[in-house]
Order: sequence, then structure tokens, then C-alpha cells
Amino acid sequence: MDIERFMQGYQAAWEARDEKLFCALFVADGEYHNTPFAVQRGHEQLAAYWQRVKLQEDVRVSYEVLSATAKGGIAHWHVTYQVASEELFQIWAKSTGTPLPARKPGDPLPRMVLDGVLSAEFDAGLCSTCRLWWHSMPQA
Repeated sequence: MDIERFMQGYQAAWEARDEKLFCALFVADGEYHNTPFAVQRGHEQLAAYWQRVKLQEDVRVSYEVLSATAKGGIAHWHVTYQVASEELFQIWAKSTGTPLPARKPGDPLPRMVLDGVLSAEFDAGLCSTCRLWWHSMPQA
């Protein structure tokens, strides 16, 4: 696997909201550092983490490979999605460390924008370590 194939799979897994596609990108004990301070190891933890994408609708992922080597690469990625539940909105609010935007009961849930950089290392044809740095905000 190379960074281009990894990003194609990452895009497909996210847009399909499919944890099996996501896990298939990683070696059995692969690591996914969804932030610099959190890591999921192994397919069980990866699948559990990926469940949150099921709370997203109309997911659109784009990316640009910035650097590619024989053993890894770096890509810039951009995602938009419609928040499909109050639960996901609360997860987002807690993970960003920012106060919730003012909403009244019955107000629609926002469409979110995520933008980030991903570094991936490969071993035995699959990803062994993936690190993300990203930011999110409601779409204007």
C-alpha cells in the first residue's frame, strides 16, 4: 500500500461510514492517532472509534497527497458532513474544547467542516501507524 491507495480507502470508508473498510486499511495491531493525545490500537479499537461516523450524513471527503515515500506519506484532507444526531454534536463540542454555538430547541443541527493533515506509515502492505492533526467548525 502507498499513501494514494490508503487515502482512496480512507475516503471510501468515511463516505460509506463503514468500520470494516476502515479496519481493512490497517495491520492487525495498527495505530490510529485521531489526535496527538489519543490513540486507538488494533481492529477492535479502530472499529469502535469509527462508529462515530455513523452519526454523520452526506459525508464528502477530498484529499491531496503532499508527500509519498516507499514506507509512508503525508496527505491534506478535507471533510464536510451533516451532523445527524444531537449526540454527535455533543461529541464534537467536547472534542474541540470550545463552547457550543448558540442553538435553540428545534434549531437544525449544523453541517460540519473538518480540515487536517494525515501522516501514514506502512508495513506488510497495510498501514501500521496513522497520525492526524485537524480542526473542525460548523460550516457557515
